[in-house]
Amino acid sequence: MKLITSLTSPFGRKVRVVLLEKKIPFQLQIENPWSPDTPVSGFNPLGQVPVLVLEDGVSVFDSRVIVEYLDHVSPVAHLIPSEPKIRMTVRGIEALADGVTDAAVAIHLERKREADKQNSDWLALQERALSRGLEALSEALGEKPWYLGGATSMSLADLACGCTLGYLGLRFPEIDWRTAHPNLAGLYNKLMTRTSFQETVPVV
Repeated sequence: MKLITSLTSPFGRKVRVVLLEKKIPFQLQIENPWSPDTPVSGFNPLGQVPVLVLEDGVSVFDSRVIVEYLDHVSPVAHLIPSEPKIRMTVRGIEALADGVTDAAVAIHLERKREADKQNSDWLALQERALSRGLEALSEALGEKPWYLGGATSMSLADLACGCTLGYLGLRFPEIDWRTAHPNLAGLYNKLMTRTSFQETVPVV
């Protein structure tokens, strides 16, 4: 299978981390979805990354759909629990982390516009969502080593949160989330000891 993504995409990083954790071989195709001649739209009509292209040519897109598929492809390192309530917790944390990422991406893109064309109300709305989302992620983790608790209970919730925090480190170094949420800093430090995270650090 082939993964089409960019090296800065936090959603692409989430998929890459899952592929590495589950030891699924894949070909990585780096593309810039913002480029006018990008081939991405030929695989995803929305023109967004990541896109997973299966052996039969079928394209799977949206990171949440991709990781759901990947978790069933290989029995190695199941990241999404089967028990409905625990599964809901994990997917809920993933959705929360993705929501923080969405807000961060929206802020980044708006700030790239000329200053007199930026929408201050829109920026303020996204900044509040980002701040509240981080607070909710921190509160959900609490003092637990992982979102599901036990010392060996790493799940997709942790990976999704880690990819969000990594994106903030790339695009928003001025946000001191480590001081504000030391438990999230501890989680990210722990994730960064894993090969899957070390090999997928976002670069511009």
